[in-house]
Amino acid sequence: MGSGSSIGAILIETGRITAENAERVSRLQLDQGKRFGDTAIELGLLTEEDIRFALSRQFDHLYLPASDTSLSHQLVAAYKPFSPVVEKLRALRSQLMLRWFNAETRRNALAVMSPGVGEGRSFIAANLAIVLSQLGERTLLIDADLRTPCQHKLFKLSSNAGFSGMLAGRVGIEAIARISSLPGLYVLPAGAVPPNPQELIGRSSFAELFQSLVRDFDIVIVDTPAANEYAEAQMIAVGAAAALVLARKNRSSIPEMIKLTRSLQQTRTMLVGSVLNEF
Repeated sequence: MGSGSSIGAILIETGRITAENAERVSRLQLDQGKRFGDTAIELGLLTEEDIRFALSRQFDHLYLPASDTSLSHQLVAAYKPFSPVVEKLRALRSQLMLRWFNAETRRNALAVMSPGVGEGRSFIAANLAIVLSQLGERTLLIDADLRTPCQHKLFKLSSNAGFSGMLAGRVGIEAIARISSLPGLYVLPAGAVPPNPQELIGRSSFAELFQSLVRDFDIVIVDTPAANEYAEAQMIAVGAAAALVLARKNRSSIPEMIKLTRSLQQTRTMLVGSVLNEF
């Protein structure tokens, strides 16, 4: 149920109001000349959150209720689309669409990078992929962190098959998961953690696989390992041709950030932007 349905019909369909109470609201709404939502809230039958939910469905801006446990609640773009952090992600999305993901550049891949561990790469990559998919872009999120992968945890996917298996030639595109609750979003988990991540990504099969995935999707976001600790992060960035560099407040150091940006310059990887993660 989406843009063709009334707010009342959406709320009935999703169990937030009974048909009898919806009829009651409709009658009172007509008598008082008010909107359905305002009337239902005054009667104590619905909350403002219920109305936001229905409006989002009506305008095809889907998000998940807090009661839905199919994904991790760290995916704030899926669960809290009106929160300040998601507004900042939308602002970042707008800048990326203008600077990189446009018809002029004809580029559609981006590596999310940071110097060290615990700086929020996976959080930003996952939520950025969600807000990009909400534009109607067929978006693929790749977990290329073959050291400490976590996208499978965020999206509650199996870690058995994934990117590492595709690089080794053991699995095919069936390892890519379609996130049914978030239309347009696909996730390729890291898969089994290999003993030789750098060698796997250094193979020619990486470039071939990556280019194949880039051709098949509108936008590809890549989660990477800590760039100043693991050399394969640079290889991934070269494959994507662009990087979004992340620093975390009170954690990332300026010398480490300078080291990372210089290494990107040396490999001629486009530095599309930088983000200060305050969360």
